[in-house]
Amino acid sequence: MNSQEYIEVSIRITPFTDENAEILMAELEELPFESFTSEDPFLKCYIPKDGYNAQRLRLMLSGLEEDSFSVEDFSARLIPATNWNALWESNFSPIVVDGRCTIKASFHKGLKKTRFNITIDPKMAFGTGHHQTTYMMCKALLDNEASVKGKVVMDMGCGTAILAILAAKMGAAHVYGIDIDAVAAVSAFDNARLNRVSRHVETYCGDASLLQMGKYDVLLANINRNILLQDIPTYSRSLRKDGLLFVSGFYTEDLPMIQGVANAAGLEFMGADSMDNWCCAGFKKILPTRI
Repeated sequence: MNSQEYIEVSIRITPFTDENAEILMAELEELPFESFTSEDPFLKCYIPKDGYNAQRLRLMLSGLEEDSFSVEDFSARLIPATNWNALWESNFSPIVVDGRCTIKASFHKGLKKTRFNITIDPKMAFGTGHHQTTYMMCKALLDNEASVKGKVVMDMGCGTAILAILAAKMGAAHVYGIDIDAVAAVSAFDNARLNRVSRHVETYCGDASLLQMGKYDVLLANINRNILLQDIPTYSRSLRKDGLLFVSGFYTEDLPMIQGVANAAGLEFMGADSMDNWCCAGFKKILPTRI
């Protein structure tokens, strides 16, 4: 287990709704907070002690422009790292995707088996906060099985490696995962090993610049809007012709921006899915990247 100490920040949201909490989460991930739990009327946010900057957080909250809610002042406390796993376990529920894939932790027992079953035990809570995007990205993979089997897949911003593991279980020839956080990259490979697919999965710590290592048939990026807008041209350059790109981590109203950047990067829009205003979009590489 990671021995790093964490700061828990509690932010009051008025009025509190799950959607308002999700909007605030998306803003806070760039600070970078790593995990979140909702306890009406508070959003509780977790960040390594060394990365916490109260002044920066206060400035971000004061500049937040949202009509649907307001945030009041926040409180912060140090939590021992030894409490982290218990916190994660208490807030992570199994996910069943379209009746075809179950995502669970090792402490979940007696669940009905599905075609694909994934067990994750992250050292941190990477990938447990946005179940809608995880669900839609998994469904996109499941709906495109013929394009995954025997192919090379990249899971960009892999977190716990849920998508990488699913691709491997679906028969991908090789799967790569990249995450900017070193703990996530290590946790991702540990989860691949736990699911007996480590021979087909490689994980690295870094950003989109690492994509120059190779070419991919399918690229998955469940990150956030700003990173996607910045990196979609890089994603496109790393895809083989007719390769597929699936992206999520943004809201439905942001889809036109994502489509515009993707189109300029030689990607053809295939369609989109949405859950609770979160969006997942698919694209195909058809033209050379223009930007």
